[in-house]
Amino acid sequence: MKTSRFARETAGIGKNSEIVTRRNTRSFAASINTFAAKDARGSIVKREDDGDDSSSLSSLDSPATLEIEDAPPLLTLSKRKRGTFSPATTVTEASTIKLKTRNSPRRAGVKTEDGSPAKIKRGRKQPAKKVIDNDSGEVTIHPPANWQEIYGLVQEMRKKILAPVDTMGCESLAEDTRSPRDQRFQTLIALMLSSQTKDTTTAIAMKRLQSELPSPPGFTLEGILAVPPDTLNALIYPVGFHNNKTRYIKATALRLHSQFHSDIPDTIDGLTSLPGVGPKMAYLCLSAAWGRDEGIGVDVHVHRITNLWGWHQTQQPEETRRCLEARSVCPWGGGVGSVR
Repeated sequence: MKTSRFARETAGIGKNSEIVTRRNTRSFAASINTFAAKDARGSIVKREDDGDDSSSLSSLDSPATLEIEDAPPLLTLSKRKRGTFSPATTVTEASTIKLKTRNSPRRAGVKTEDGSPAKIKRGRKQPAKKVIDNDSGEVTIHPPANWQEIYGLVQEMRKKILAPVDTMGCESLAEDTRSPRDQRFQTLIALMLSSQTKDTTTAIAMKRLQSELPSPPGFTLEGILAVPPDTLNALIYPVGFHNNKTRYIKATALRLHSQFHSDIPDTIDGLTSLPGVGPKMAYLCLSAAWGRDEGIGVDVHVHRITNLWGWHQTQQPEETRRCLEARSVCPWGGGVGSVR
């Protein structure tokens, strides 16, 4: 155990004066220091010139001198705890400390008449209403009363932000020099690559396919059928789940060639029958490739946001899509996906 210089010197003095010393701990050194200070004031140990030679407290050099352990307990001699002998600090009376109430950022500056912080009342959510016809059992969903106000605010906010999807969305990645059939095929592949992938990464992968696939035929259905899977996987490596997408793209190309006359389907049922293509991707592809808006492409983001707005209470994106596409909701639901 490390000891201070004062403790080491004190231990040497104790040996020379034949005083039985204790283990040289920091608390022991501190108690000696305090005892010496008391001795200087003459409150405990008498000086040599204040008494006779026969006094038991006349000299520290005498064998009969009072041992440190027998002195009145000025300080505790137990094992020092961390921070016990810390330097003196200025202590402020608790009564002089005034605690300032910290308001939430949302409540800053909002107070009641008596000066206390006010509670901000949040607007009540107005979810869509589901009405069931008792006779026919048909379910009708009425949109929330304030949906136009919320959607208008989102549109205004969206106009101020230029997102990557505005300049490199899947509907804009097909080559303009290709035939309409090849452009539709490239749009479908772009949508398949975009799953769980950023728009910038999808655009890079599409450019690699357009520039590095052997030409002719290049980035066409025939080119995807001819390219080896390993080469295709290397070209789309930056996108998420590229191994699965390689298998899906190859299987989709085979099915398009054998069942759809080497073109992409123009129906939702036909598009969702392709490997790796779900309802969201099918509705987006039908709109971008064929120019037909027959539904809303609802992903997990649209599902969660519209539930937070209180427009409905659904558990899955498909359930959310059906709510948004309900008869009375359809006019305003068509633009939800375009806001992205």
